[in-house]
Amino acid sequence: MNYVDTIVGQLNSMAESFFASLPNLAIALVVLVITWLVAKFAIRIADALTGKSSLRPSLRALIETLVKLGIWLVGLMLAMVILLPGFTPASLIAGLGIGAVAIGFAFQDIFENFFAGVLIMLREKMRIGDIIECEGITGKVEHITLRETYVRKLSGEVTLVPNSILFKNPVEILTDETQRRHDVVTGVSYDTDLDHAASVIRQSVEAVEGIDAAKGIDIFASEFNSSSVDFTVRWWAGSKPRDMWESRDAVIRAIKRGFDDAGIEIPFPYVTHTFKEPVPIKGSSSGSD
Repeated sequence: MNYVDTIVGQLNSMAESFFASLPNLAIALVVLVITWLVAKFAIRIADALTGKSSLRPSLRALIETLVKLGIWLVGLMLAMVILLPGFTPASLIAGLGIGAVAIGFAFQDIFENFFAGVLIMLREKMRIGDIIECEGITGKVEHITLRETYVRKLSGEVTLVPNSILFKNPVEILTDETQRRHDVVTGVSYDTDLDHAASVIRQSVEAVEGIDAAKGIDIFASEFNSSSVDFTVRWWAGSKPRDMWESRDAVIRAIKRGFDDAGIEIPFPYVTHTFKEPVPIKGSSSGSD
């Protein structure tokens, strides 16, 4: 048996098949280019239509993604039919049905994040621009895709969070409302008149700029501490983290200034030492003239 002639014959047959399929390959490439152009044009149309509506940015992004995905699926299907004449959509569906279980296990993480991304985009809460906290990650939502969400941390870094994490775990949306309640604890000495101290605190906090006094200012004597009676002070101000820091800073400064003007002491921790036996003081003398 002449193996060389056999190999050469097979190579010639493959070359003839390749050259014979070049026209179909060229047409398939043209179909893909047309698909790319149509998808690009369709996204612009979808963006123009949804931009005039009141849809949330995340929902507009979902619509654009689904439009692009649908056009590409149709384009790829046409290209496959042209390139492989024996290929039909029915055969593709049959093949997917046979390998559905294997594909499901192999791409479980991808599918999970894909469907989580769709549901996140559909739900009303957690809009782009919100500041959220989830699983120890705190930051601003910059972009939501079908795979992951881009969260810009308050220190400047960006974290790519898989959508399944944001969907399956509790997410605290810090900026769901324009205002939220803040609190701080302050203490006064035990010999202070508590009613007078509470009045000074209230007047000091009400004078702070940016406080929404209409929502109320709460002042509660909350604890007998080791060296002080502690008050918990609560008020409403901006919901952003920087609003919180600025508001706390202004309130603490105002309370300290009010206590100083009223002569109210903010005590240091006191420590009392007790000894079983008298402690001699070195260098002490008795009976000296």
